[in-house]
Amino acid sequence: MNNDFRKTPPAPLDPISFEIPKPFQTTLDNGLRLVIFEHERLPLVSYRLVFQSGDVNDPADATGLTSAMTTLLTEGTTEYTSLQLAEKTERLGASISASSSDDFTIIAASSLSLYSSDVLHLMAEVALRPTFPEAELDLYRRNTIENLKFQRSQPGFLANEQVGRLIYGHHPYAKVSPSAADIEKLTREMLTAFHAKRFIPNNAMFIVVGDVKRDELIAEISELFGDWPPGTVAPGAFPPPPKRDARTVTIVDRPGSAQSNIVISNLGVPREHPDYFPLIVMNQVLGAGASSRVFMNLREEKGYTYGAYTRLDFKKLAGEAEATAEVRSAVTGDSLKEFFYELERIRVDKVGDDELADAKNFLTGVFPIRAETQEGLTNLIVNQHLYGLPEDYLQTYRDHIEAVTVDDVLRVAREHIRPDEMAVVIVGDAEEVLPQAAPYGTLVEVFDTDGNLQNIEKYTSTAGAAPADAAGKWDLLIDFQGQELPVSLTLEQNGEALTGVLETMLGDGTIADGRIDGNKLSATAQADFQGRPLEFAITGKLSGDTMTGTLSAPIVPEPLAFSGTRA
Repeated sequence: MNNDFRKTPPAPLDPISFEIPKPFQTTLDNGLRLVIFEHERLPLVSYRLVFQSGDVNDPADATGLTSAMTTLLTEGTTEYTSLQLAEKTERLGASISASSSDDFTIIAASSLSLYSSDVLHLMAEVALRPTFPEAELDLYRRNTIENLKFQRSQPGFLANEQVGRLIYGHHPYAKVSPSAADIEKLTREMLTAFHAKRFIPNNAMFIVVGDVKRDELIAEISELFGDWPPGTVAPGAFPPPPKRDARTVTIVDRPGSAQSNIVISNLGVPREHPDYFPLIVMNQVLGAGASSRVFMNLREEKGYTYGAYTRLDFKKLAGEAEATAEVRSAVTGDSLKEFFYELERIRVDKVGDDELADAKNFLTGVFPIRAETQEGLTNLIVNQHLYGLPEDYLQTYRDHIEAVTVDDVLRVAREHIRPDEMAVVIVGDAEEVLPQAAPYGTLVEVFDTDGNLQNIEKYTSTAGAAPADAAGKWDLLIDFQGQELPVSLTLEQNGEALTGVLETMLGDGTIADGRIDGNKLSATAQADFQGRPLEFAITGKLSGDTMTGTLSAPIVPEPLAFSGTRA
């Protein structure tokens, strides 16, 4: 049998056609802009009432006010209680929701075109006549405060909190979440006054996409929203993000953590920056997907992580460039080495022609797919108008991608990827991570999970200590959903090196590369689970014949705490 055909990949498919007309635009007398895209492919309509203000517009002494006000829009109006609004929406087979982001606030709805008038009426109720019932506000306070407590247990939240502080300084983008005190002081009067100030038609756009008749729709919107009085749009005056001139390392201490959550970041650019297209092509090569450089390096070649990526966050006023991965604690320093190798390489060497072609083919190929659904097309149109992009932005998107050259990629990488001024944030066990990460920053800080700066000396007191005696059989109990499950760990020790066996209910694992550093233990056990390989990560701290620590595996959402004694 001739298998020569397997040596040649199949030819790529023809590009998916993407030709859409430009939407119709007009403005009501009160300043409300209308953007209407008539799309009769399906009997569906998507609605977006969007405001050019968001969480950055919170008053200085009321962080979280925009988010609270937005969430409570659908919890009661002059005509409907929260329950009545939900029941009415459900009977129509529609959806209606409200949300805020850093820069924008959006009331979104969708329905069959048959119920367009009903949904427009509900949107007018939610946008113009919310009542912010005291009972709903009290429930929001309690739920949000509980959620804030949960956030502090999540490494991703802890990392983003520090990245925001380091990259944005005193700019409102630095605040990733309100505090419990911010939420507790919210009042109905604050919400009502803020709604009246921010929800004004001359600060809004009404974008409608789907099976509509333009003239009929304009008449209905004019009837429902035409009497909405305009107001004064207060310009935002925000301090600029700080200029960084050195690389720093910030560690958030989670004692006993089996892994390190790494975020490496520098200040980026706003969405309307002229380098947007070469930047997203560059990022596609560097770390945007599973075939990118950092992914292939840290996962495929080194095996440090299940995924390593880079991303560019384009906000309205600024942005950031980030590299991220979750790695085993023992390879934190090695992972940083490979990240900075790739961050430097993209700035020094021109990308290969094949790399560039693959990145451009992906971006141009996936773009029309995003518009194949009603909601996907709506989101593209909404983003175009929210950021004030050119009228032909969607029509010329693929042309701009195709125009990016190898030299363009090198230029934007040198300008916008700046390793020497990056903020390195690591959420993990500070005692284990600190010696590995310290060489990568001119300033090194450690915080606890509540955001309090710690004395770094207490994390270095065991540095250089002789390895503790870890050899023997350890009988451990794992805390799993309120139950204590037995685990047996048998270790052999040769200096700092550990080998042995982990016995669990999910199977037995072989330890070949464990390590004891002072009284801290880290190891990886390779097991077989239902015919598939399974990796357990073990971190522990010894105190004589007692061991405490965590055990984690890909099939377990969070690391499991354990404690026990030497048999």
